[in-house]
Amino acid sequence: MSSIVKTINYYNTFWNKRILDDPTQSSTFAAWPALSWDPPGYPSYPNGMNIGGNEAERRQDWVIEESRIVGGYNNTSVTYGVKAYINEENIVQEHRFNTLIYSGLFNSRTGINRTNVFSIGESITRSSDPAFGAIQRTYADDNDLIVLQENKCSRALIDKDALYTAEGNANVTSTNLVVGQIVPYAGDFGISSNPESFARFGFRRYFSDAYRGSMMRLSIDGLTEISKSGMQDFFRDELKKVSPNFKPFSFELETQDVAGAYSVITTTTSAENVELGMNVEINNLSSSIYVIDVNYATNEITLSGDVTLTGALDTVKFINNVKDQVIGGYDIFDRQYVVSIQFAKTQLDVTPEYYTLTFDETVNGWNSFYTYKPSQIISLKDTFYTTHKGDLWKHYDQSVINNRGCFYGACSDSYVDFIFNDQPSTKKVFQTVNYEGDNGWEIDYFKSDFQQTDPDLPETTPPTYTQDNKYQDETKQVLSYEEGLYTDVSGYPKRAGFDRKENLYVANLINNSETRPDQVLFTASGFNNLTSGIKGYFTRVRISTDATTDTGGLKEIWSVGTKYVVSS
Repeated sequence: MSSIVKTINYYNTFWNKRILDDPTQSSTFAAWPALSWDPPGYPSYPNGMNIGGNEAERRQDWVIEESRIVGGYNNTSVTYGVKAYINEENIVQEHRFNTLIYSGLFNSRTGINRTNVFSIGESITRSSDPAFGAIQRTYADDNDLIVLQENKCSRALIDKDALYTAEGNANVTSTNLVVGQIVPYAGDFGISSNPESFARFGFRRYFSDAYRGSMMRLSIDGLTEISKSGMQDFFRDELKKVSPNFKPFSFELETQDVAGAYSVITTTTSAENVELGMNVEINNLSSSIYVIDVNYATNEITLSGDVTLTGALDTVKFINNVKDQVIGGYDIFDRQYVVSIQFAKTQLDVTPEYYTLTFDETVNGWNSFYTYKPSQIISLKDTFYTTHKGDLWKHYDQSVINNRGCFYGACSDSYVDFIFNDQPSTKKVFQTVNYEGDNGWEIDYFKSDFQQTDPDLPETTPPTYTQDNKYQDETKQVLSYEEGLYTDVSGYPKRAGFDRKENLYVANLINNSETRPDQVLFTASGFNNLTSGIKGYFTRVRISTDATTDTGGLKEIWSVGTKYVVSS
């Protein structure tokens, strides 16, 4: 057995290590991280110790590593360094859900970074009242720290002197506390368990309080319940359905008929329900692999690691824990608070509800519902963004023409719902409808209030009243100016819907209601009540944009009116 002699020219400390060959890997590796050692005349082997390897893939099977910096005699030795440790007599973990803790200083200009220093010899914690629940959100507001708990909103001084006035004398009390006393705002409101609803602009802060069915604004004048601005019933009903708990959601898809190890898989059906972060199981075998990217156009799913497919339409199970959300953000372009109430999807064949709407300070009210469902709401400088299925979308994009009503690649009509309720105690016959604005609007429905009738089954005790016992007048759809254009038998163009007179769009209301059992039919003159408008104390109306007139273009509407007469 021959030996190899290695000559060292000066005294030092060295690690002399050998590169090992791992038969499970395509290449060799060192027993300890080090540089290759290749002295002149020392024999080397291709591919480490694999004699049959390629000479172009030549790797040395010996490495040498020094323990002294630069390699000079008596130079500074490399050590393990400082170890961070703490010796506790009672090593029980404590969860302080109502407590703030702060570390040492961080100053990027001077190189001071003590963010990992938590000195137990100093007072570095500040606790709020645990009766108000866990702290869900904090926000640094100038020299104050806003603390939002589940059931309370508070503020605390941050690293500043406090000014006190007593008996007319001004005294300045200097303190070195980073977080001062936590002082609650007036009012029993909090952020519940939805910190994602928080948004801010200027001196205003917005958030939801699902536990109390309210939408809140925190401003200079304190807390204000903005959900009372015409939407109290809506938020009361919808926010009480928001659950603070996580719920399981899983579904299965089949992959294409391929075999091998893949980090990108393609499903045979739509991957629209696959979301980032979902865990995957292959053929009922659990794994720690999760989804990091989805191409919804090609149904390609990128995973965090390789999975083994058998080539027999493998079954992939996608697993996630979902939670109802109240996502909030500020639209800096249109100057309004945006909130999206989203109920988690727990079944594949069920489309969950969501409501996205905005609050405008200029009208002090909720001015619109939207059809998009954002994952995040972001404002940067003067631009408004949202995210959806891992993509970033820019709103109010002026470089793309005719894109109004289009969100995330899908377009829908815009509509306005309102009520005609003039003289509410007077029975009326509504004869016409008119609007002032741009061309391209139509009436989807024009409905009166319900009229109660006698029960269908008077012999029952008590009598049975159902929805079928109520009658409601309703008109036919009123077509827009362009869609209602037709040519009669004489070749003369006419309008079946809105017509324009002195820049006002007007149309007759044609009754489309079912004939009631006790109603008089006017058949002798060749027509009946179906042409005489509709009767009611008030009417519900929806006017919307059509699908043909300047699709995606600007369509403004300023007023809608109706002509009615008192019913005899």
